[in-house]
Amino acid sequence: MWISGLLTLAGVVILIVLLVRILSGGIASGGRLQGPPPMAGSSAEQILAERLARGDLTAEQYRELLKVLRGEPGGTG
Repeated sequence: MWISGLLTLAGVVILIVLLVRILSGGIASGGRLQGPPPMAGSSAEQILAERLARGDLTAEQYRELLKVLRGEPGGTG
């Protein structure tokens, strides 16, 4: 009888652990949600656009880095 109770308790604990891991999986150390990792084969410009959309970069930083990637004059690099 006590074995079934122990198995039930173990099952509940496992479910709670899995739920916590699933829900906290997308939270970065700063408490902000992280987006999915860039897709394989994404270009550097796509990754920059994703970072801008997530708020990781300001519009000014985005434009500057885009110039650098494209080798345009005025880009730092």
